[in-house]
This record gives sequence, structure tokens and C-alpha cells, in this order.
Amino acid sequence: MAENTPSPQDHLPLTPAVFNIMLALADGEKHGYGIMLDVENNTSGTVQMGPGTLYGSIKRMLKAALIEESDERPDSDLDDQRRRYYRLTGSGQRVLRLEAERLASQVATARAKNLLADLVSGSSQ
Repeated sequence: MAENTPSPQDHLPLTPAVFNIMLALADGEKHGYGIMLDVENNTSGTVQMGPGTLYGSIKRMLKAALIEESDERPDSDLDDQRRRYYRLTGSGQRVLRLEAERLASQVATARAKNLLADLVSGSSQ
């Protein structure tokens, strides 16, 4: 790795917006509106990402080489040519995996401290 090239760990922790965008792109490339819909769906509607947050995050993610714009386009009869499609880079995939592992470790700690016991059993206080 070049001296000025950040390691995947240098990107952690991810902001919630970046993590959700990367999760949306984990199963393939999407355009901005598709990412917004995926984030809303993946979070059961609890996160509704606006265009400012989405495109500001995309701009930073492109600069960090976590994602890239795709040159491949759907059939022009089925798609608007103004749309930009994005996909994870290899580095982005590694960063996303590391962040998911980091969050899973935190959830495991919360479970060990019985902080999620009520959620697991279906009861609430």
C-alpha cells in the first residue's frame, strides 16, 4: 500500500449515512434515487435520506475511492441518461466489511450486558 494511501481502518467508524449508502450498494450498483429507496427499505422506514445528505456523502465517498461511478448503463429506452450509477470499489467492500464486523462486536457486547434481552424476548419495560 502506498504511504499516502489510507488503510481501510482509517475510514472507521463510518457515519450512519455512509454506512447505509454502502449497505445499499453491497448487492450491486444503483443510482441515487435507488440508493435512497434501498436505505429506507433496509431500515424499515426509520432512515429517510434526503438528497443533500445522499449526494454530499456520495461526493466524499467518491473522493475517498470507497465507491465509483459506473460506466455501464441500462438500455437507454429504460433509463434516464442523466442518472449516475454507483458501485462499491474493492476498498469500499473491505471498509464496509470491517465496519459491519465492528458494529457486530458492539452488538455482541450489548447482548452480553443484557441490554438487548428485552428485544430478544419480545417484552419491553
